[in-house]
Amino acid sequence: MFDILPICLSILLPCVFLFYCRSMHRGGRSRPLPPGPRGWPVVGNLPQLGTKPHRTLQALSEIYGPLFRLRFGSVDVVVAASADVASQFLRAQDANFSDRPPNSGAEHVAYNYQDLVFAPYGPRWRHLRKLCSVHLFSAKALGDLRWVREGEIGLLVRALVCGRNPVNVGQAVNVCATNALARAMLGRRVFEEEGAASGEFKEMVVELMRLAGEFNVGDFVPWLRWLDLQGVVERMKRLHRKYDEMLDGIIEEHRRAKAAGGRGGGGGGKGRDLLSVLIELTEKPDDEGGKLTDTNIKALLLNLFTAGTDTSSSTVEWALAELIRHPAVLRRAQAELDVAVGKARLVQEADLPDLPLLQAVVKETFRLHPSTPLSLPRVASEACEVGGFTVPKGATLLVNVWAITHDPSSWGPQAAEFQPDRFLPGGAHEGVDLRGNDFELIPFGAGRRICAGMSLGIRMVQLMTATLVHAFDWRLPEGQTPDKLDMEEAYGLTLQRAAPLTALPVPRLLAEAYDIELCCT
Repeated sequence: MFDILPICLSILLPCVFLFYCRSMHRGGRSRPLPPGPRGWPVVGNLPQLGTKPHRTLQALSEIYGPLFRLRFGSVDVVVAASADVASQFLRAQDANFSDRPPNSGAEHVAYNYQDLVFAPYGPRWRHLRKLCSVHLFSAKALGDLRWVREGEIGLLVRALVCGRNPVNVGQAVNVCATNALARAMLGRRVFEEEGAASGEFKEMVVELMRLAGEFNVGDFVPWLRWLDLQGVVERMKRLHRKYDEMLDGIIEEHRRAKAAGGRGGGGGGKGRDLLSVLIELTEKPDDEGGKLTDTNIKALLLNLFTAGTDTSSSTVEWALAELIRHPAVLRRAQAELDVAVGKARLVQEADLPDLPLLQAVVKETFRLHPSTPLSLPRVASEACEVGGFTVPKGATLLVNVWAITHDPSSWGPQAAEFQPDRFLPGGAHEGVDLRGNDFELIPFGAGRRICAGMSLGIRMVQLMTATLVHAFDWRLPEGQTPDKLDMEEAYGLTLQRAAPLTALPVPRLLAEAYDIELCCT
């Protein structure tokens, strides 16, 4: 191995001198930087993250406190690991932390920052977010498309009833979530319940989330970027080519259908679908002067097809796994559903307000298994003070959502236990919401960059979980028992199960409940 000491010294000594001069100039009046562990030369604390960074960072917060500092290569990183510190960043300092730092995923997968998730905070970001809000996520859009969600979940139930075999729960639920979103965005389904295409797409989504969650050395040590030491960039480029081909096909098929006199998407919804609106904006600007390119459209569809489906399906999979491990809670949830819904039909969205235990189960799942264990990074536009410490300009902010939702100071000594009753009337956390106002539970983030699809995500997770619990009993494959069910995590941008949940659905309703009539197929 070559000797890096001379290189480190040549970098370190000038930095020490400049720091000394700067300190003398300020007269020692500035607040100290947050505490944190020492890092390695050149790469800083990156090697200390391990395979599960959310857990590593949680352990560090027990040593250095709920606000601490790391160095990833040449980049200052501050970590918020408590509800109070997170609120100071995402509420009091929200405007200062509205942008994203540069990263390989945004460049090589998300069409060079042309998407919604990684786009710089500004007019184009606001335009994309408004388009999604109006046509997908507003109260009116959600109400208009309720029948689509219920129809797709009905198809899922019918497939499970007819299959009569153990199923990969995550795969089945992902197909359902993807088709429900596709019918809203494109006006048509994109996958059948079983098939190579849906399986390949699920693998692509998991790979994207895995890559997006990886800390790429080249993002933090610019002069090492060209080496691609982890092979991350090359894998991103290969994955991008797959997505680009898929999305090109979707857009071209939509244009052909529209040219042939159709609605653009084959008649899968009521009114104009989102893609038709986006395509029109490539031809002429809207009233606000917003004009899009095909690249903008593909980047936005990429966001919606990945984050919009994977977070929901993985959360439902975790919820069902927890209920299988806790059969007493499962029986109580089924009894609640039987009273509110009966056994002659499936759950509808209108039933959800009458299901407090089911809602508590979903909240507890989001708490124990937050879909995004580490928030998407933000960057400080200006230096600021938080918690008595200075956060330098250009520092990257990571909110450790997993640490916050497992914090005994917020959730008590049994913070690691699955206890939905904590959210029920009389429970210790009655009234705690997950929509970004109660910082003990922020699975969708908070502030300006809160997840645009939060309302849809909550509805889909609640309805899919309620339906799977109501319509079926669940049996594990031979040789597995609920108390020994593997609950190991696989870290990525989203928190997947390391071992997919496989279980046999056994119908428990009257036969007439499974005779599903859909508005369209």
